[in-house]
Amino acid sequence: MRGGAGRGRESAVLEICVQDAAGIAAAVEGGADRIELCSALELGGLTPSAALVARAVATGIAVHAMVRPRAGSFVHDADEVALIADEIVRMRALGAAGVVVGALREGGRLDTDALARFRDAARDMAIVLHRAIDVTPDPLAAVEQACGLGYDKILTSGGELRAADGAATIARMVQAAQGRLSVIAGAGVNAGNVAALIRRTGVREVHSSASAPGPEPNARSLAMGFAVRGRRVTSASVIRRLRDAIEEDVE
Repeated sequence: MRGGAGRGRESAVLEICVQDAAGIAAAVEGGADRIELCSALELGGLTPSAALVARAVATGIAVHAMVRPRAGSFVHDADEVALIADEIVRMRALGAAGVVVGALREGGRLDTDALARFRDAARDMAIVLHRAIDVTPDPLAAVEQACGLGYDKILTSGGELRAADGAATIARMVQAAQGRLSVIAGAGVNAGNVAALIRRTGVREVHSSASAPGPEPNARSLAMGFAVRGRRVTSASVIRRLRDAIEEDVE
């Protein structure tokens, strides 16, 4: 976290979510404060490989690893809960600074039993409740539950597709947390809206893919189902613009 001057406050932590080795390098080059490491960002992010985690950790930047075994709903059965807990233990062994997890019950409320198990598995690692909270019926109640479970952070868009559109809810979540955990604003965060988002919500951490359009896959890969259109790649220049926008807001 870098210090701000004129307003006497520190600039917000900039977390960049990446899904591959090139993204890790871009995050380092662009000046990210922390990496959220995933695979399959086009599916909302799944658990990354052990080798990719090790590569990210080797950069010296704090790494929070996504632990999500599949796409789809956040309702996990007993086998999946056990698998997530096992993955958390392995992420700790690989040197990750934290893990990013979530679990819901049918109907959308937090699965506090599963989340407590994940907290226990994480031990001294940071643990983040991911955007599963954005599909809960009562995000403020979910904040209170996460605080009670000992979670360190919540990643949220305020229940909207873009954090800028959910800013009012994010601000209420920050107020509900009362400093017991950190609320991270994420989804659609860019250099053009990040400063206003921080001011409107009171968050001290922001999350972005900082991505640009990647190359289109070849037609054969698409036809065979090996690829999807619209894949994006992490951009060091986009990260730098985000970094600059955050820094300028505290000068």
